[in-house]
Amino acid sequence: MRAALENNMEERIERAVALFKEGYNCSQSVVAAFADMYGFTQEQALKMAASFGGGIGRMRQTCGAACGLFLVAGLETGCTEGRNSEGKEANYKVVQQLAEEFRKRNGSLICAELLGLAKNAPTPTTPDARNGEYYKKRPCIKMVEEAARIWCEYLKNCKSEQ
Repeated sequence: MRAALENNMEERIERAVALFKEGYNCSQSVVAAFADMYGFTQEQALKMAASFGGGIGRMRQTCGAACGLFLVAGLETGCTEGRNSEGKEANYKVVQQLAEEFRKRNGSLICAELLGLAKNAPTPTTPDARNGEYYKKRPCIKMVEEAARIWCEYLKNCKSEQ
């Protein structure tokens, strides 16, 4: 059982990376790799996460891969009652733990910092062409892989605690 779970999780990490290489943004890649676990179609997941690429709308704020990680955390631990302060607190605690782990592994949660961009660098809306140079100079694949791996580790730890 444990080996099957670990193999499935490695496949999900690989799927997230493959989606990014297919041209999906970092957030879409992470969310779509786990969508079926939460009853979402691939199309729904891709639309749900579409706005978070490039550090949220290419504004270079919170890394899109991290945003994807937080989206799946909400699907797993989010509460559905507006007055459920304990549920909100529990979800926020998970998100903060995931954010700290992402920051620890990657040095930042901020897209611009991860990309090594200068402060106040222009942020056009047109995505860069995906080619060999893009993948050589960008850490995005690593961010997608790390976000998916962090989520898999979280799920594995939750299962082992049950």
